[in-house]
Amino acid sequence: MTLARVALGKTGEDLACRELERRGYAILERRWRQAGGEIDIIARDGATVVFVEVKARDGAAFGHGGEAVTIHKQRRIVQLALRFLARRGWLNSPCRFDVVAIAIDREPPAVEVFRNAFDAGAT
Repeated sequence: MTLARVALGKTGEDLACRELERRGYAILERRWRQAGGEIDIIARDGATVVFVEVKARDGAAFGHGGEAVTIHKQRRIVQLALRFLARRGWLNSPCRFDVVAIAIDREPPAVEVFRNAFDAGAT
């Protein structure tokens, strides 16, 4: 991964956190890593644990960020989320999966939050 891509990802996550906090989410973790992958942001929205995938784009060459969360990526996020919940003893907590798509090439950057972007049961 190039330094530019890492910087784009960090900028996207920073913008996503600001928008989520503006909407009342409480950020619990950023870049939570385990064998098999990473969850960009883990937050609480009221009593619900929210697992957030952030997709930042610097142009339209690779499509809309929200389109980049493939079924394979969804499955990996769900498996990681189950590990997170199990380690904290929160397996009975309500949870959902959101995607934040960010277009960095705009001023100000466009931030879209897709609540319930995918269902854990459908993956």
